[in-house]
Order: sequence, then structure tokens, then C-alpha cells
Amino acid sequence: MSGFELVFVLFGIVLGLAVTEVLGGFARVVKLRRSGRGDVRIGWLTPLLGLFVILDQTSFFMVAYHLQRVLTANYLTLLAVLAVSGTYYVASTLIFPDDPEGWPDFDAHYDRQKRFVLAAVLAANLAVLALAIAMAAGAAPMPAAAAPSSHAPGGPSPILILPLVAVAIFVRPRWANAALLALMIALNLWGAVAAALG
Repeated sequence: MSGFELVFVLFGIVLGLAVTEVLGGFARVVKLRRSGRGDVRIGWLTPLLGLFVILDQTSFFMVAYHLQRVLTANYLTLLAVLAVSGTYYVASTLIFPDDPEGWPDFDAHYDRQKRFVLAAVLAANLAVLALAIAMAAGAAPMPAAAAPSSHAPGGPSPILILPLVAVAIFVRPRWANAALLALMIALNLWGAVAAALG
């Protein structure tokens, strides 16, 4: 097993659990809708937040792949990987309510959790961006795809996404939150399509 494989196993397990948490939230929403519970309003905000987070998490797998030649397997690297992927896992557990029937309005749940979730997303992205900048400034050769100018190969630039995440943390009107989440989702999808076409 190579050093990168060791690091990626930890990263893949914890980030995979984070993705599973978000998918589990979507599954609970589908089950709730199919049960005919008309007294629970799901709204748009919580599902949009879940979709944005899962798209951002997916881009982290590509970032890890492109950093494989410059990551060294040591205890500090493992702790850094655990901090980033663990931050995402904790944030993922808060997107959807554990007990959907206990929340008659999912938008109220969103209002309560969005600051922590988005701050965690911002922190994880800034940590990876700082790592990429440090590697670019250091002696280690850095793959072009992992350079600080791109979050993930074909993904959106952090220069576009991270300020939107920061603004969304503090924006109060629900319509503005929905607009920001939709824009961040569109930028993620645009990056994926641009990579496939280019």
C-alpha cells in the first residue's frame, strides 16, 4: 500500500460517510413525501443545501486524486485529512433533520442549521485551498490540476464559490438563500459540464 493509498483510505471512508449522510437525508424526504404526510412542509432550502454540499463533497474526491503525487503519508497529513473530512461529516449530519416528522417546516430547520453547515463547508474549502497554495509555494512539484486556481479539475474556482458561501452564511431572507444556493449549484454543475466538454 502506497502512502497516498493510506491517506486516501481515511479520506474516502470519512467523506464517503458524509456523502451517505446527505443521501440518507434525501431518502428520508422521499419517504416522508410518499407517506402522504401533508402536515410537513419540506420547502426548497434544505434540499438545495443538501445538493450543494454533496456536489462540493464530490469535488473533494477529484482534489484528493490530483494531490496524490504531493501528499506524504505521515501522522500530520492523516490528522489534516481527518479534520477536513470530519468537518464535512459533522456538517452533513445537520443538513436534514434526524426526525423529519418533528419538523413541520424544513425551512425552519434550515434557518437553524445553515450557518454551521455553510461555515463548515467554507472552513473545509479554505483548508484545502491553503494546502494547495502552500504546496505551490513550496519545493514540492504540484500537478497543474491541483493548483490554487481551481478547486477541482473542471470544478468551479474557489474565487467564485467561496465568497458566495461566505455571503450565504449571513444572508437572512429565505429567497436570497435559495438564490445563492441555486447559483452555487449551477456553478458546480457548469464546472462539471465544462470539464466534460473541454
